[in-house]
Amino acid sequence: MIGSTLQQELMSIIMRELNDPRLTGMPSITRVKVSADLSIADIFVTIMGSEGKQTAALNALKHSAGMMRQKLQKTLPMRTIPYLKFHIDEDLKKELNVLELIDKAVREEDELKASRSGQNEIRESGKTE
Repeated sequence: MIGSTLQQELMSIIMRELNDPRLTGMPSITRVKVSADLSIADIFVTIMGSEGKQTAALNALKHSAGMMRQKLQKTLPMRTIPYLKFHIDEDLKKELNVLELIDKAVREEDELKASRSGQNEIRESGKTE
């Protein structure tokens, strides 16, 4: 619950109040993991763009973490706000790679079936003659 609240508030701050030119690819917060003692929040983001733009945007978010934490202190009814640590969501990249591999395997299997059925048709047409 705290993670989802932090996620919503942080997205609002990023969209409305961060004016860093390094944030060219719109970052999206995919998940937030809060430590058991509420001292640290690991924020996982995806950022559209090249590897360089992703790194620059991540650095901008890390640089703005203190300001975002102060804004959260003003808006959330929590005694302490966790320290914010931003990370590129590698799990999402892995999931996308797996989906690409599955799509590729399906396409290859379809092509193989098509070529097999074409060979069967040639064999059958040769038998009738």
